[in-house]
Amino acid sequence: MAEADLESEPIRLKCIRKEGFFTVPPEHRLGRCRSVKEFEKLNRIGEGTYGIVYRARDTQTDEIVALKKVRMDKEKDGIPISSLREITLLLRLRHPNIVELKEVVVGSHLESIFLVMGYCEQDLASLLENMPTPFSEAQVKCIVLQVLRGLQYLHRNFIIHRYRAPELLLGTTTQTTSIDMWAMGCILAELLAHKPLLPGTSEIHQIDLIVQLLGTPSENIWPGFSKLPLVGQYSLRKQPYNNLKHKFPWLSEAGLRLLNFLFMYDPKKRATARDCLESSYFKEKPLPCEPELMPTFPHHRNKRAAPTTSEGQSKRSKP
Repeated sequence: MAEADLESEPIRLKCIRKEGFFTVPPEHRLGRCRSVKEFEKLNRIGEGTYGIVYRARDTQTDEIVALKKVRMDKEKDGIPISSLREITLLLRLRHPNIVELKEVVVGSHLESIFLVMGYCEQDLASLLENMPTPFSEAQVKCIVLQVLRGLQYLHRNFIIHRYRAPELLLGTTTQTTSIDMWAMGCILAELLAHKPLLPGTSEIHQIDLIVQLLGTPSENIWPGFSKLPLVGQYSLRKQPYNNLKHKFPWLSEAGLRLLNFLFMYDPKKRATARDCLESSYFKEKPLPCEPELMPTFPHHRNKRAAPTTSEGQSKRSKP
């Protein structure tokens, strides 16, 4: 069906308060949202939690943005309420170290919904895979400080990411900000070692790698450990030593203290984002470099896509 036909076709929605349907007036077709037609898609840059992600240009402002198409594969009754809550929350978050959700734009179909995000040259995961040389320790400190500031803001607003901390692997029913701090330890360690610290291929393997690195948890160091729902399902190896110092023999005492603080088994004793920001590790040499002095890698994502004809795809443009 042609685009003009799609736009002229009336939208009928089911009434909530009474039986039957009603037709949406043409002037309210897009609600308060802008049309995705106001954005020129330059190239596809990946696939995120929401769906396909494009690098795009706002034709009204010339700003380069990330355009994420919301996954609606199995939805027949509109956007799930959980997604609506999350989008509403993201629209309110404003912090220099958190990618901004600028607005929601829509296409001709009811299921054509796009999120307009601030554009980032790289995500850290793909960057680590493609970098010719690793980050220096000063650059690692700069990155980690920015992540910590973003986490502190999220935690103050009662938002957590829920990464694979040991309490999650062992079935805890209580999830706190300490889960993110375990993940922060993994990020710091990976940046320092230039490779993943705990590359588990399954939950059992992940737990075993944690035990190999930090020793076997017990009720003494982690009160409540023996009562976690899944503890009885695993036969943990007996390993009495913390091997972080052997893993990072060149790291300063302050750096090791910070890693150990982040990798405390007991979530209640684990470092907070504020604790980490006050760590002496970031006050000793090499000092964190300034964000403005970090290397940039614009070439990896800034390739223009070939022209296509389907809705929301890039139009033909000059190279």
